Order: sequence, then structure tokens, then C-alpha cells
Amino acid sequence: MGAAKLTRFLRILLAAGMACGVFGSVGGSIAKPLNIVFVNPGKSGEVYWDMVAQTMQAAGRKLDAHVEVLTSERNHRTMQELGFGVVARPDKPDFLILSNEESAAVPILEAAEAAGVKTLLLSNTLIGEDAVRLGPPRQKLKTWLGDITTDLQTAGARMANALITAARAEKWQSADGKIHILGIGGDETTPASIARNAGLTLAVDAASDVVVDRMLFANWTKSEAERVTANYLSWAARKQIRPAGIWAGNDPMALGALRATIAAGLVPGENIQVVGLNWSEDALREIKAGRMLLTDGGHFLLGGWSVVLLRDYADGCDFAAVSPRVEVKTSAITRDNLASVADLIKTRAFDRIDFARFRAKAGRCGQYDFSLDALISSLPVAEGVAD
Repeated sequence: MGAAKLTRFLRILLAAGMACGVFGSVGGSIAKPLNIVFVNPGKSGEVYWDMVAQTMQAAGRKLDAHVEVLTSERNHRTMQELGFGVVARPDKPDFLILSNEESAAVPILEAAEAAGVKTLLLSNTLIGEDAVRLGPPRQKLKTWLGDITTDLQTAGARMANALITAARAEKWQSADGKIHILGIGGDETTPASIARNAGLTLAVDAASDVVVDRMLFANWTKSEAERVTANYLSWAARKQIRPAGIWAGNDPMALGALRATIAAGLVPGENIQVVGLNWSEDALREIKAGRMLLTDGGHFLLGGWSVVLLRDYADGCDFAAVSPRVEVKTSAITRDNLASVADLIKTRAFDRIDFARFRAKAGRCGQYDFSLDALISSLPVAEGVAD
């Protein structure tokens, strides 16, 4: 074959490969280094959002993507200022990742559209009037590529059902024959909170022998959860109600509830159960000690999974081939499966995760397995041993 024919053949082969997403598949070549900016809505030192950012950066190191993290310290005005600053940069990033906490990401999305910056929403997407006005990703806002969220309604229901099952097994009914539960939510406006709370409601509505005495909100914090739990337990004692369980929308609130129950003379795990969500190291310690029933979650890995999606997209394997909206299932960690992921969470050594293994296969763009089983199987065998 002559040089001209060989060159033409290689060009055709390259074009065909890119069209099929071959070069964006697991084991394929990576087209170019990526610059990604993540506007973190949490506070510095806030376990969940720190872990989101850490998994994002770990995935970036595996997938040739530099991830810059800007922290808004739980101030939605600061979040917007940071986002506006990114889209106004003369040297714009390839992608901007946002979380729609308190619906504060919408003006940034619109500014990014005007500036031509591609965006991805993580954890919290559009709701209410914003969702109606702007529609789905890539419609009115062409640069809004999509969102990656978790099925937190199912998680909330799973948490509640675990409490109910445990209470029935121990016969922890009150004098009225009902199982009495306290619900502690993070807030009333964030989509991720609304979904968890809806899961609690769904489970309780299906159980005629269960009642949620109070649905209180503790702003995601341990201290506020401890205070509202103490108030509830005092009220329950006056009403001669036997509390069977406490459902908390995240681990810090569950830990605050634990402190209040112990202060009230109860023994968590023996005469009351507490559940949380986050897969935090502190919660795992309480589960191991038998004071906490479970922690649901794994959703901090959305950080890493978001980089997987954007790497594939950049390399021609668009996740929107299935849907621009990627929903990841959470899982519960109990004493039964604690050992499988305890070390990974305790050390936060997320570089041990081979994020390249989770990329879409050639011809299967948009098809991902981000399950707990897939995560566990991707880790070296020695990591499955807990202290």
C-alpha cells in the first residue's frame, strides 16, 4: 500500500473509531487532558462534601483530568459568586460541576450557557418552577449536559424499613400498640433532602402499625439533631410513649441523635435503633459497636462517577446515549457487610479505586455499573479486611 493510500486508510479508521466511541471505552486512548472545576456547596471539613471532592480528584488522577475544587462554605451567595467567576474566566475549564443546593445553581447554569461552558449537576438537580422553565438537560440550556444523582427516596425507605423490622422483631411497640419513630431531616427545600424524607413517608404509609411522632429538621448538623432529639425524648416521656427508632437523613444527625438517646438513659442498639446516611467513618464505628443499625449511602462516590461520565463524553462516548440523567443506587452498610468497605472509607484512599474500570464499554455508551458490588470487586482483596 502506498503512503497516500495508507494515510487515507488511517484517517478513515480513526474517524470510524471516534464515531463508535471506541476511543472513549475502557482501555481505549484518552483524547486530551481535561480541566474540571467543582464548586463545592459544603463547608471545609464537612465529611460528605469533602469525600465527594476527594473521589472526584482521585478519579481525575486516573483519567487525566485536573479537578479544581472551590468551596462555598454552605453559603449560596458565595457559591454563585464562585460559579460566576469560573464562567467569566478568559481561560475557561472544559467542564463545570455544580450542585443545585437551595436552587442556587440555576443562575450559574444560565451564565455558563451564555459563556459556552459545559456543566454537569451533581447530587441535586432542578426542581419546581426552575425545572418547568428550563426543561431537561440540553434543551433550553444546551451546555447543561445532564445530572448525576442518587435514588435517595429508595434509600430513605430502606432506612425506615430497617427500623420497622428491628422494632417488630424486638416488640418495641408503645402502649397504643404502635411503633413510634422520630424523623430528623436535613432541610425542607433541597432535592436530596426531599427525596430522603419522601422515602420515610413511603415506608411508614405502608405500615399501619408505625407512626412518625415528629418530623424535625436539624440543618444536617450533629448539634441541632442532638437538641431536637432531646426535646422529642422529653416529650415522649411526658406522653408515656415508647420511642422505637430514630431516622436521620445523614450520619452527623444520626450521631447527634445517639448522644441525646444516651443522655436520656436509653441504650442504642438494645432498646432503640438509629439509622443514618453517608457511609461516614464515625457511623461505621457506631455500627461496629452495635449502637447504630445502618448507614445508607455511597453517594459521595458521585464525585468520582461524574469524572467518569465527563471523561467518556470528552472522548466521544456520550452518556446521554442512554439518558442525560444518570441515577445511581445507594446501598446500606450494616454489621454484615461492614468489612468490605470499612478500610476504604476509614483511610479515604480513593486512589485505590480503578476508576477506569467503570468507564462505558465500546458500543455501550451511557451504560454504567456504579453499584456497591462493582466497587467492592474493583478493590484489591486485602482492602476488604476491617480492623
